[in-house]
Amino acid sequence: MSVKITVLDLLLLTFVRAIFGFQDDANRIICRLPPLRDNRRTLDLQIGSQVGRALPRCRQGYGHRGKMSNHKCSTLYQKLRTRTRILHCIYVVGFMDLFGVSMIIPLLSHHVKALGASPTVAGIVGSTYGVLQLFSSTIVGSWSDVVGRRRSLLTCLLLSAFGYALLGMSTSISLFVLSRIPVGLFKHSLSICRALLSDLVSEAERPLVLGHFNAASSVGFILGPVVGGYLTEHEGGFYTSAFACATIFLINAGLVWLLPWGDILLHCNGANNSSKSVSNGCSTKSHAPAWADPDRDVPRKRAFPPQPAWRQLSSVGSRIRMVASSDMWDLFLVRLLMAVAIMLYYSNFSLAMEERFSLKPKMTGYLISYSSTLGALAGFLVGPVTQLYGNNMAALLLQSTLLTCLLISLYATAQGVWQVLLTSTFFAISTTVGRTSITDLELRRGGARASGTLIGAGQSVTAMGRVLAPLLSGVTQEFSPCGPPSLGVLLSLVAVGVLLVRIPKWNQTGQEKMATKIA
Repeated sequence: MSVKITVLDLLLLTFVRAIFGFQDDANRIICRLPPLRDNRRTLDLQIGSQVGRALPRCRQGYGHRGKMSNHKCSTLYQKLRTRTRILHCIYVVGFMDLFGVSMIIPLLSHHVKALGASPTVAGIVGSTYGVLQLFSSTIVGSWSDVVGRRRSLLTCLLLSAFGYALLGMSTSISLFVLSRIPVGLFKHSLSICRALLSDLVSEAERPLVLGHFNAASSVGFILGPVVGGYLTEHEGGFYTSAFACATIFLINAGLVWLLPWGDILLHCNGANNSSKSVSNGCSTKSHAPAWADPDRDVPRKRAFPPQPAWRQLSSVGSRIRMVASSDMWDLFLVRLLMAVAIMLYYSNFSLAMEERFSLKPKMTGYLISYSSTLGALAGFLVGPVTQLYGNNMAALLLQSTLLTCLLISLYATAQGVWQVLLTSTFFAISTTVGRTSITDLELRRGGARASGTLIGAGQSVTAMGRVLAPLLSGVTQEFSPCGPPSLGVLLSLVAVGVLLVRIPKWNQTGQEKMATKIA
């Protein structure tokens, strides 16, 4: 009696094996599956899971006896499990990173005032971090392309831990400012993690993986203030929170050190080799620009030897100059406009709720927590939404930007709290999808081999938005509590206009490159 095993059964077997460890039985069943016809193989390739990608390779290995050895199947599935564990470890690093940071952020302004700083000095000190991030994001991201993810990520984590430990010993304003310098210069671990994820996965998988990473990080950002607030209630709570944050970064550094970097290099090699170009108007890894040269330690079987400092600086400067002179100004402009618009939406949210609807701070806090939770969960929707759009990230970015513009307009003209609640619900989803899609577009157009430089440049643009948004918010609030979101509507409309003009040119460029490659 023959037993017919479907793809769904195979997915269930793989899930059971992953949970309970029934590796031998699952591999034995999988390796005895009959060969697939082309249409079934195509179906399996379209499945967004690792099992779907693994099955065609297993079945292509059938010999004259009609089945593959258990050893070969076990090796293949072991590689897939290793890759999954690496991704999960990076998700944990992102979660712990923002968990530790969010323990400290709400306490900084209170601590600097407790040290005797005037409001003006407190404002200047608070802007130190943003200014340093503005100039260091691109440099550190490019440096990670040159020296490799492991070295740059460990450096950023250890120096950030040193900065937060120094913050835990800050008993004067000068020491407080000194502690913010290493954090402002080297707190780029999340950007390097995103670059590492883009190295590990193929282009089709990248939005899904980045969405999961952003979701894990957002959950950490939600939970951190709860722990930080609890620690603050005790004597010396700020210093305890700072040292706890430094400890978390040290644990992260240890986790990164223990990652199987040899397997990571092999997975990077496989991901780059399996990447395909798309026709949605964006150049991909196969059409990477000249400045995205492979002068670093990824997609290689062994890492490059350490480079002299002068050569590292030269490579970093060359990459930054080429990004600055590239034709990606439109994406960076859209990122800046939307970053400022979103920050204007949140800039006076609590004050506007009180003045417009007489809402108590407690209820406003619940509303903000609700929106933040939805934003974290929305990260898991990025993959399905991307598949729904046929991996057309340009169209997804355009529609998410338009939806964000409409939601900010609805919030600015809301007549009741229920409209604000409705706006917050969809606003968290649209902004999460928009951030992931614009990052993916930057990597597609610039070439994933320069992912550190591109992601760093994007973070610098966002940091510029953090500098501009408070200034614009203060000016517009002089006229009305609805001034900041109203200005956000205008800026997002400009972003929509830029996309409407530039997306056809992206499509034309992509088609020309595809035709050139075929010729």
